[in-house]
Amino acid sequence: MPLVNAIDLVREASAKNAAVLAFVCIDYNEARAVVNAAEQTGKPVIIMLLPEYVTKYSLNGFGEFAAMVKFMAEHTDARVGLHLDHSYDEAEARWAIECGFTSIMFDASRDDLETNIRRTRAMVEYAHARGVAVESELGSVGLASERWGEKTDLFTKPDAVALFCRETGVDSLAVAIGNAHGDYLQTPRLDLERLDEINAATETPLVLHGGSGIPEDQLVEAFRRGINKFNYGTDVKRCYIHAVRDYMARHDPPRSLDVLGIPAAVQRAMTELIARKLSLSEL
Repeated sequence: MPLVNAIDLVREASAKNAAVLAFVCIDYNEARAVVNAAEQTGKPVIIMLLPEYVTKYSLNGFGEFAAMVKFMAEHTDARVGLHLDHSYDEAEARWAIECGFTSIMFDASRDDLETNIRRTRAMVEYAHARGVAVESELGSVGLASERWGEKTDLFTKPDAVALFCRETGVDSLAVAIGNAHGDYLQTPRLDLERLDEINAATETPLVLHGGSGIPEDQLVEAFRRGINKFNYGTDVKRCYIHAVRDYMARHDPPRSLDVLGIPAAVQRAMTELIARKLSLSEL
């Protein structure tokens, strides 16, 4: 079916007190595994691209990635959305929109509140004029390795949420409630009471980043209490690495043509992990 606008999936999740799962992908193998898992489970999915994979690591171009996901979506019965994750630069976000991303995250959370509102409002106006939805961030979701999930002074402040959403017109809002990106040094504990206050302050769908490592019982509770989009990436990357290592260990010493079996091996492993995670969603 045609590519689905990711915000439509998020709004559907919001109406059902559920969450749609979104996966940061680096290449065809990972995106293919997401679609495979969606087909197996009947769940909708969002495939995301982190801009630095293009600008820093040169893994894809925005246009090439968008075209790949669009092709996958058009050749499956699963509902697939496409989203640009964590863009800090206006020109970069505009270019992704021109390349076919129907949903973007524009992240000005490093700025003070007034500047965040001003920059985000301008990006929302630009994106909405082109039929593109905007996710933003309030508070700060940093690196788990730097114990960002424990820095309560950087958590999203419920009293700022209503102002921010009203003044910017964002379509969804990423929150900081004890979550962080990457590998946690210890088991995180989400501030669900804060989540309740944030959810009460706005009708805007809420997003949880840094999903790998958060206990599943906390995730299910967070979905029930207002999280409508859940970003998942680190665990899938780790699965990818382990699958390559396991495959090569079974082909030692390696022959040149053994590389041809790697895509199928890693796709199988990641599909199994992603399908298991999708089972947490009530969509």
